[in-house]
Amino acid sequence: MLDTLKARGVKLVENVLHSRKLTRAPIWVYRARLGAFFGSRMLMLEHTGRRTGAPRYVVLEVIDHPGPGSYIVASGFGTRAQWFKNIQASPKVKISVAGRRSVPAVARHLTTAEADAALQSYIARHPGAWSALKPAIEGALGQPISEHDTALPMVEFSLS
Repeated sequence: MLDTLKARGVKLVENVLHSRKLTRAPIWVYRARLGAFFGSRMLMLEHTGRRTGAPRYVVLEVIDHPGPGSYIVASGFGTRAQWFKNIQASPKVKISVAGRRSVPAVARHLTTAEADAALQSYIARHPGAWSALKPAIEGALGQPISEHDTALPMVEFSLS
C-alpha cells in the first residue's frame, strides 16, 4: 500500500510539473503581494528573455539558504529550462522571497561539488519531499540523479 501511495504521489508531482496553469499559479500569489506566504522556501525569479528582452517570471523552490542574501535553487528540467537558459545569457535578475519584492540579484551556476553539497543538505532536511520529487525530476531530466557528481544543475542567487 505504501508503494501505491508513493507512486500516486510521484504521478501527482509529474502532473503538476507538466501543467502550465498549476506551475504558473504561484506567480499570481507573488503579484498579489502575498509571496511572504511561502516564506523563504520559495522565490519568484524575474529574469529577461534572452531572445525577446521581455521580462519573464517563474517561482522556484529554494533548496538551500547558505547565508543572508543567498538562495540556491535547482533546475528540475535541467539546462533546457527556459529560465535557466535566460539567466545564463543575462545573470542580473530580481527575486522576491520571504516578504522582499523585486530585489536585484546575480545568478551563478554552481560547480558540481557545490551542487552535491546543496543536494545532500536538502535531502537531509527534507527526505519526504525528496522521495516524491526525485522520480519526477529524473523523468524530466531523462537520467538518474545521484548525490555525488549530480547532473542536476543548480544556481545561487546573491542579492546585490
